[in-house]
Amino acid sequence: MRCKVNQKAAKALKKMLDTPEAEGKMIRVAVTEHHGNHAHYAITLDTPKEHDVVVHTDKDIDIILDSREEFLDGIFVQYFYVPQEGFVVTNSSKGGHHHHH
Repeated sequence: MRCKVNQKAAKALKKMLDTPEAEGKMIRVAVTEHHGNHAHYAITLDTPKEHDVVVHTDKDIDIILDSREEFLDGIFVQYFYVPQEGFVVTNSSKGGHHHHH
């Protein structure tokens, strides 16, 4: 499965991983709900489960994805400071986008 992270998102994710509660965990990007041709995503700290794949991004961050979830293949995780601060996960191969705060 494919997953890309931009520079700002990598910085923000590394900050998440530097917290005490992230001990022994990795970043997971999950689909929270489907809307026909697009999905809503959540970014959490987790450990890989049975159906998961761990994608090693070019920013040296490992991301857990559920291999059964087609909307996760090809995602691009970005981080913006404007108009509001937060992660934005898009999947150009599926169309649609979602702002995650």
